[in-house]
Amino acid sequence: MEEIDVPPFFICPISLEIMTDPVSVPTGITYDRESIEKWLFSGKNTACPVTKQVIADCELTPNHTLRRLIQSWCMLNACHGIERIPTPKPPISKAQITELLNDAAKSPLHQIKCLRRLQSIASENATNKRCMESSGAVEFLASIVSNYDPTAVDGLLYNEFEPIRPTDEALNILYNLQLSEAALKNLMRKNGDIVVSLTRVMQRGTCKSRAYAVSLLKSMLEMADPMQLICLRHELFVELVQVLRDGISQQASKATLQLLVSVSPWGRNKVRVAEAGAVPVLIELLLCSSQKRACETILTVLDEVCRCAEGRSELLNHGAGLAIVSKKILRVSHVANQRAVRILLSISKFYATSNVLQEMLQLGIVAKLCLVLQVECGHKTKEKAKEVLKLHARVWMNSPCIPSNLRSSYPASS
Repeated sequence: MEEIDVPPFFICPISLEIMTDPVSVPTGITYDRESIEKWLFSGKNTACPVTKQVIADCELTPNHTLRRLIQSWCMLNACHGIERIPTPKPPISKAQITELLNDAAKSPLHQIKCLRRLQSIASENATNKRCMESSGAVEFLASIVSNYDPTAVDGLLYNEFEPIRPTDEALNILYNLQLSEAALKNLMRKNGDIVVSLTRVMQRGTCKSRAYAVSLLKSMLEMADPMQLICLRHELFVELVQVLRDGISQQASKATLQLLVSVSPWGRNKVRVAEAGAVPVLIELLLCSSQKRACETILTVLDEVCRCAEGRSELLNHGAGLAIVSKKILRVSHVANQRAVRILLSISKFYATSNVLQEMLQLGIVAKLCLVLQVECGHKTKEKAKEVLKLHARVWMNSPCIPSNLRSSYPASS
């Protein structure tokens, strides 16, 4: 293509490319739709990139005049290799969404057709997703999830030989809507039983619906207030652990671990996690995991759960518990070092029986902690390692299990 001067007002201020679907924001600046949607919705920014003014209303107004000018300019410069931009498909309106939701109440077939149409609309662009959010679609989808009945067969529709379950379809859409913080909070507030309903889906649903349910739960509970987190039920933790045990998908396991990280510190949740059988499952995952982020997240959950007696007991009851935690020190990252040493500190402080202390010597854990003091792995980690060693200096300091080159690092007891 020959080099040609492009009128500056054809250029999107974000992408710095010719706009194909120019839209104006309330500040009066025009952007390409894809770029400003990504900025406002995916990036969760609230200010106009050019003016820095806060955009209270994210309504995007198509700039038809500018689009026609760009299209005409493209046609005039076709001989220079400029391709004409097509007329974009207009975004969905609130009235269209409302009509679609009203039709869904007519019959099970209409409901499935509505769900399929909503899925198609949401996949087109971020503007459609936000329009669905503000038109009652989220509440409609949540009501389908809340009415989930795994035993119901009446009214089921089939795609060839596979049943089409409205709950699966609704969860798929809710997950892919990438709901805003406000929508997630409204979902928790207006649908008090939504967590119970999602727990029920995780208990009896298909692998796909369980994966969507745990991902949606993660997003919702990250926005929940402390009282909601404190009141989480034992059954939820049982199903979260089962998702990890079943390994239904890498994405579902990742979402579950992140969810446990965010909810474990609140109230008695760390005890509920331990009582749900999470510790042995986490240890098995740690034994098999070589990915940095996965190891860090697993150790973070274990660190939190080991702050309660039930968690510490479960860790020590697993034959590989202490060994795998120690093994990850100095092999993964500074974050993993810190979490693993904190776990060992919890054990040393609150579960230091003579058998446990001897096991820590024989497994090389004491020697590993001495090594931590010699290498660069963060001040906080060193201080925690030193605290562990000082706690049991009388038992460990002169042990032949500690190599002579590391024994010099052993801190003097207080």
